[in-house]
Amino acid sequence: MRNRVRVPLMLAIASFAAGSWLPAAAQTAESFPSRTVRIIVPFPAGGTADVLPRIVGDKLSTMWGQPVIVENRPGAGGNIGADAVSRADPDGHTLLSSPPGPLAINHNLYKKLNYDPTKLVPVSVLATVPNVLATRANLPAKSVKELIETSKQSPGKITFASQGSGSTSHLTAAMFQTMAGVQMLHVPYKGTAPALTDLIGGQVDIFFDNLASSLPQHRAGKLRILAVGSPKRHPALPDVPTIAEAALPGFQSVTWFAVAAPPGTPDPIVQKISAAIDEVLKMPDVRKRFEEQTADAVGGAPAQAAAFFADEAARWHQVIKTSNVTVD
Repeated sequence: MRNRVRVPLMLAIASFAAGSWLPAAAQTAESFPSRTVRIIVPFPAGGTADVLPRIVGDKLSTMWGQPVIVENRPGAGGNIGADAVSRADPDGHTLLSSPPGPLAINHNLYKKLNYDPTKLVPVSVLATVPNVLATRANLPAKSVKELIETSKQSPGKITFASQGSGSTSHLTAAMFQTMAGVQMLHVPYKGTAPALTDLIGGQVDIFFDNLASSLPQHRAGKLRILAVGSPKRHPALPDVPTIAEAALPGFQSVTWFAVAAPPGTPDPIVQKISAAIDEVLKMPDVRKRFEEQTADAVGGAPAQAAAFFADEAARWHQVIKTSNVTVD
């Protein structure tokens, strides 16, 4: 008799607990954020990966009435910062803002990671930015064809900087070498800013950078942009050809910046953050500041971000496989 009473009682308790959990999750979303929100950028300050979330973060802080701060945790191709986010409490108060590496590339590139990138929760794609082939200002090669010819004549002599092993710039250079049939020497850095500094200083020859970072230096004559990686010429550089039209048909490389949350973050919170970011990205002053960074604002729902991540992961996996890129 006791057992027959106990079973329905336990089921009732379980049912109540399950039912009470749903309002709790909804209430958490309604009260979010209740304290400072940290946006971890897994690359150094100064690059586009750092600038864009700061623009968005300032607006979110005003919108939410809570501080939104950007914290830089560079290293290991973005894995250090991404790992920190993956271990954070899944309550929306710690977010990752990153270029493709930690979100759509590294799980195809590294043999072992301390976190699972596929379990990070997609929130929003902030923007896309074309990649460009930038060279030191005094490099003798003044066109893509001349650069390829020089590289063929002296294999391994041309040096290329990257934002780190496995970064978009590294993979873009790997794709370039495969398609052009050349061999260059990789010099990895911990982010865009230090790589750009050494390119300007003449310590390295070329850098597949994003347009936002290189354009001001190109205009100042501190480096030279030979071509853009986008399918079409960019309005900011109408006289600069695409890499595809200059020498390598089919070549395409565009970077992007997106936001993700720790594994297990409740969907109501993810949806609330995504909607807020989407609202920010539609603000005229924000769009203007993004345009100044040559970044095209994207936004959209978490489901759209998830589909985008998956498509990019598949595309860069093919580059890694074809170019035989390894980092371990």
